[in-house]
Formats: sequence, C-alpha cells, structure tokens
Amino acid sequence: MVTPTASSLREQQHPMIRVLADRIEATWQQFLTLSPYHLPDDLGYIEGRLEGERLTIENRCYQTPQFRKLHLELARVGKNLDILHCVMFPRPDYSLPMFGCDLVGGRGQISAAIVDLSPIAKTLPEGYVDVLDSLPFHSFGEERDLPGWGTIFSPYCRFIRPTSPEEEARFVDLIVAYLDLHCQHAIATPATPSQREIVMAGQRNYCEQQQKNDKTRRVLEKAFGETWAERYMTTVLFDLPEV
Repeated sequence: MVTPTASSLREQQHPMIRVLADRIEATWQQFLTLSPYHLPDDLGYIEGRLEGERLTIENRCYQTPQFRKLHLELARVGKNLDILHCVMFPRPDYSLPMFGCDLVGGRGQISAAIVDLSPIAKTLPEGYVDVLDSLPFHSFGEERDLPGWGTIFSPYCRFIRPTSPEEEARFVDLIVAYLDLHCQHAIATPATPSQREIVMAGQRNYCEQQQKNDKTRRVLEKAFGETWAERYMTTVLFDLPEV
C-alpha cells in the first residue's frame, strides 16, 4: 500500500487546488488499495522556463486492482498560473467510465473548473446514472462552454468559473461526490474480460480527444519543445492502453 505524501508545490498553489488535491488523495486512500505506478524517471518532477517564468510540474501516480493508472498532476508557472489535473484510467478488464477533473487559475482566481465521469461506451452504467440523478443540483454563476473536442463528456459534465470562495467549496464537494461514487462503484464491480475490446476502444477515444487540447500542448511546446510535449502528452497525460 502507498500512503500519499504532502507536496511542497501544492502549498504554493491556489487554496482550491490545495484542498482538492488533498481530498482526491484522501478519497483514493479511503476506498482503494494503492500501489506505485512508475513513470519514466525524468517525468515525475519537472522544471523548465516559460516566457521567463519558472515552470514546475509534479506528477503523482498510483495503480490499483481496478485502475491501471491514477494520475494527479500539479503545475505552476511563476505566480501567474496554477493547474490541477486528475484522470483515473480503468484497467481494460473493468468496464468503468473515465473520471477526470481540472482546475486552472492564476492571480488568485480560478478561471476554469471541470469534472466528469466520461462513458467509454455510449452511456454511463445505470448505477452511475441513478446516483448522479439523485445528487443535489448545484447552480453556479458562470457556466462555461465545453471545447469543440469535448464530445467525450457525459451529460453530467460540469464546467464553470467559480465566482466566490463559496462556489469554489461547493465545486470541490461536487468533484468529491463524483469521485466517491466512482471509487465505490469500482470496488464493487467485478472484472468483465468480455468487455475488454469496448473498454480499450473507449479509452483510446478518450485519450485521442484529450490530446487535441491545443492549450495544454502549446504551453508544453513553448516550455520544452514539440518533441518533448508530444512525449509528455502521450506518455504521462493521456497514454493509450496497451493492446
């Protein structure tokens, strides 16, 4: 078992990111049996420069019997940009959706917050739909439009710009509600090898669509070059499941 440890980078980031990172790792530790997931040695902790500012990236990765990779990425550019990125990649024998969330902020304000349980087939499993439908609906002052490549997302995807600390806290609670549901459903779901091809096709589609995120790619290319950015996008952020 792996016990997640505190991050020095985390302590420098926006409070919403700090709180969410702590709660994600606490939830994983509560429900799942974690073991190490080894990234390439040069891609766990990364430092670079972006337009004269220091860029720091810290990746935490684990695996469990149900998930081939749990990925939590924290990144900071100077004092102007803070990022949290999290995706849970199910093992091919488990017919589970893709949990993902992102926070992006800077200068003391979170500008984008998104969470979803993205189906690997056409729809989410009924067990997810029933619980998601029963959750209290939270309204937020600024709902944001999904990007053009966001065809992978479910009808339950929420994408907002929080306008107050109260909205930040409510959105963190919402993310953790999705995460709780996902972890509990995962540990109660038996392996389904017969669904392996569907699972792998769904994960490939999810990763290929996410790799079309030009904003992320441009930041990485400016800091580290096109070759490194492509390697990071396809090895760390959205690696495709092995055949």
